[in-house]
Amino acid sequence: MAQLFFKYGAMNSGKSIEILKVAHNYEEQNKSVLLFTSSLDTRDEIGYISSRIGLRRQALPIFNETNIFEDVRTNESNPSCILIDEVQFLLKEHVLQLSQIVDELNIPVMGFGLKNDFQNELFEGSKYMLIYADKVEEMKTICWFCERKATMNLRVDGAGKPVYTGEQIQIGGNDSYYPVCRKCHQNPPL
Repeated sequence: MAQLFFKYGAMNSGKSIEILKVAHNYEEQNKSVLLFTSSLDTRDEIGYISSRIGLRRQALPIFNETNIFEDVRTNESNPSCILIDEVQFLLKEHVLQLSQIVDELNIPVMGFGLKNDFQNELFEGSKYMLIYADKVEEMKTICWFCERKATMNLRVDGAGKPVYTGEQIQIGGNDSYYPVCRKCHQNPPL
């Protein structure tokens, strides 16, 4: 029986490398996968999943108007699994489409992404993944500043100073965000 999985973690917890590993494992067994990623992620190129360790792979970009269910239903590759990176940027309707893929097409769907933003508010996609996912799993990493588990993302400016206000979505990597624990989020040792 297919299920909807949500694997979340702070920045640098290995989400993108995990999605590439899962795709490799399916394909090594001659099983087809479809990879998707949010069109908002422009760190590499639109339509690519890239890990910090240098691995990258093309994926289908998800725009606001994308109907993921129809893209999967009409895909000729007969996928054994659907893998989605940057799931936090999806809209509610996209998450409902992922549920529909699981329930109507009986294809497992794994979504990987952040749970909360730099202000510790849920992203829309993450909120609905938490509601609709059959299984939720945290991918862990350590705080940038101490030995605690990182559960939050600290946004920093160009000078490395903490930023606590602004737009929810600002694409960036280690130049813009640090994975941090609650204590260091509130009082970073910068």
